[in-house]
Amino acid sequence: MTQELGAQDLAPQLVPLNAIFATDFVQILVPVTTANTMQEVAAAVAHHVEGRRVRAQPFEKVVIHNGKRLPADMTVAAAGIKPLDHIAVEYDIPEQS
Repeated sequence: MTQELGAQDLAPQLVPLNAIFATDFVQILVPVTTANTMQEVAAAVAHHVEGRRVRAQPFEKVVIHNGKRLPADMTVAAAGIKPLDHIAVEYDIPEQS
């Protein structure tokens, strides 16, 4: 008797993403995996830009895909993000700031 493997049973797959960070003017290609969380994706994108072309700010970062803000603990696979999809990473600046 064989069991079918679900998406969570598969090894993480590479997912290259087109990304833009905050006010940056350069879109970058960032490799992540299907197992990465949005918090990890945001950090990967920020790593290439923050403190270089965009001033670092003391706020959490949020990933936006297809106009939707994604939860920090959601994985790339759960979000349905596909290779070469476009994402934006923004600072989560509170209203009163």
